[in-house]
Amino acid sequence: MAESVVVEEPSFLDKQRAARPWLDHLVRAGMRFQNQKGDYYAAGITYFSVLALIPIMMVAFAVAGFVLAGHPEYLTSIQEEITKSIPGSLGDTINSLIDSAIDSRASVGAVGLLVASYAGLGWMANVRDALTAMWESKRDSKGFVRTKVGDIGALLGLGAALVISLGMSALSSGPVARQVVVWLNLENITGVGVGLRVLSTVLSILATWAVFLWVIARLPREPVNLRSAASAALMAALVFEVFKQVGAIYLSAVSSGPAGVAFGPIIGLLVFVFTASRMLLFCTAWAATTKKSMALAYIPPPDPAIIAPRVVVSEGMSPSRAAALIGTGALAGLGLSGLVRRKNR
Repeated sequence: MAESVVVEEPSFLDKQRAARPWLDHLVRAGMRFQNQKGDYYAAGITYFSVLALIPIMMVAFAVAGFVLAGHPEYLTSIQEEITKSIPGSLGDTINSLIDSAIDSRASVGAVGLLVASYAGLGWMANVRDALTAMWESKRDSKGFVRTKVGDIGALLGLGAALVISLGMSALSSGPVARQVVVWLNLENITGVGVGLRVLSTVLSILATWAVFLWVIARLPREPVNLRSAASAALMAALVFEVFKQVGAIYLSAVSSGPAGVAFGPIIGLLVFVFTASRMLLFCTAWAATTKKSMALAYIPPPDPAIIAPRVVVSEGMSPSRAAALIGTGALAGLGLSGLVRRKNR
């Protein structure tokens, strides 16, 4: 009697994924993010970001020290604003730190630059490993020297992309845009203020999109699909603009209390970097799970086949095998004797 085959019906999620391609893509991206340990990599990026922040601030303090040393009026106004904004001993402590940074600006800048270079390379290596993992592109290592040289080039390229993005944001800022409007004699046109705000927002998103495109498409250690990276970068830019607004509200709420003055900026920095890292890695997983990217995905070669001949050594003849050989020999003998008798006749 033939057994009946039970066919399981697709689940509700499977039906929705089949009916909605965007939902299927979203689920694939989420699975890729989880399978490739996206949260783990985001935590690593956060750690190296905070680690690299201290030497970067040392370099910034050194540069500011050289500028403020030649303009004491700027230094006085800054210290007065710090005293007004941060009352008590904390403001005095920050002012004393500024004075110490100005006095030792050369040594602080040199040490900070060396430490920032080392920490920056570690940060870049972690970011590139995380992005490569989202693409599931794991090939043989190119060697320590070539890998570090590639990380240095990627770090310099990211710095150039950030400079270009900041330049575009500066051009779209309120004072610059208003000055351009004055030069063109357009300040009396109705709705010019709204148009400037819209233009500023669009240019800001475009600048952020350019940075994310460079990160998603060029920082992975292997070539990726540029079209998929462009769509994912646009999604990351839009989400990042919303995240910046929400983050500003969050920081203002956290920093309102006495404890927030001391720990709010640190907590806000950690939350901001970790959330931004997760968002970046998820958008990268989105780009890596498009149908075009999956069709062009790198498939590692199979492991080499190992041919191992099996040799079995028999230590003796079993009774069953002996009986079979005797029976075969008896039948062969009877057959030969029958042939001999026929020939004699």
